[in-house]
Amino acid sequence: MAWMDKQNQTVPGEFILTGITDRPELQAPFFVLFLTIYAVSAVGNLGMIVLTKVDSKLQTPMYFFLRNLAFIDLGYSTSVGPKMLVNFIADENTISYHWCATQLTFFILFIISELFILSAMAYDRYVAICKPLLYTVVMSPSVCWVLAVVPYVYSASVSLITTIKIFTSSFCGYNISHFYCDSLPLLTLLCSSTWEIELFILTCSVFNLVSSFLIVLVSYILILKAILKMNFAWGRQKAFSTCGSHLTVVAVLYATLAFMYMQPKSSHSFDTDKMASVFFTLVIPMLNPMIYSLRNKEVKDALHRMWKNLCKIPI
Repeated sequence: MAWMDKQNQTVPGEFILTGITDRPELQAPFFVLFLTIYAVSAVGNLGMIVLTKVDSKLQTPMYFFLRNLAFIDLGYSTSVGPKMLVNFIADENTISYHWCATQLTFFILFIISELFILSAMAYDRYVAICKPLLYTVVMSPSVCWVLAVVPYVYSASVSLITTIKIFTSSFCGYNISHFYCDSLPLLTLLCSSTWEIELFILTCSVFNLVSSFLIVLVSYILILKAILKMNFAWGRQKAFSTCGSHLTVVAVLYATLAFMYMQPKSSHSFDTDKMASVFFTLVIPMLNPMIYSLRNKEVKDALHRMWKNLCKIPI
C-alpha cells in the first residue's frame, strides 16, 4: 500500500500555487491592480506589433526587432498573467499538471528569447552608428531573420529540455511556493536528486546571461567610442537618442534577472522572488512599449499618423 501511495504521488493531477498573498482583504485590490497592468501591457505590445508592421516608415531592422520584443513581452506576460488573475477570484489557487508544464515551457522560451533579441538590437545599433554606409548590406532582411529565428530555436530547445527533465521526475509534493510554475520552486517538490537538473539550469542561465550581456556591452563600448569621435553635437545627440530606449530596457531587465537568479542559495527567498517576479512578468512588459513610444520620435510620429488615418474612417 505504501508503494502504491508513493506511485500516486509521482504524477499529481494538479498543483497548488501559494499565490502573491494569502490575505483575503488584498485579493480584490490586487486583482484590479494586476488586471489593469496586464491590460495596459497587452494593448501596448499589440499596438507596437501592429504599428511596426503597418507603418511604412517603420520597416527597418530596428523596428523588426522591436516588433519581436513586443511579441515576446506579450508572450511571457500572457503565459503568467491570466492564470494569476483567475486565481485571485477562484476558491483555490490550483493549476493542472499539464498546464503547469505548458506554462513553464513558454515562460522559459520567451525569457531566453528576450535576452538574445535585446542583444540583436544592440548589434543593430552598433552597425547603424559605427558602420552606417554598410548598414543596409550588413543588416539585410535575411540577416535580421537569422538573428531573430536562432534565439527562438535555441530558447525552445532549452525550454523543452528543462520542462521534460522536471516533469519526467517524481514529485513528492504539490504546493508550489510561487504564483506561477517556475523551475526553482518546482525543483523543491521532486523526490529524486535534482543536482543534474540544477546544473543544467545553472549552466544555461550563466551562458544566456553572460553571452547576451557581453554582446550588449561590447556593442555599446564600440558605439561610445564612435560617438566620442563625432565632431558635431547634433550627431552625438541623435546617436544617444537612438540608443537611450534600448539601454533603459536592458538595464531594467538585467537588474531584475540578476536580483532573481543570482542570489546565494543560503539567502534565497521565494517571497522575495515573488515580488521581483511580479515586476519581471507584468510590469516590465508594460513598461517596454511605453519606453519606446515616449522616447522615440519615429514611433510617436507613426502613432500620430495612425490616429489621423483612424479619424478619417467614416463611422
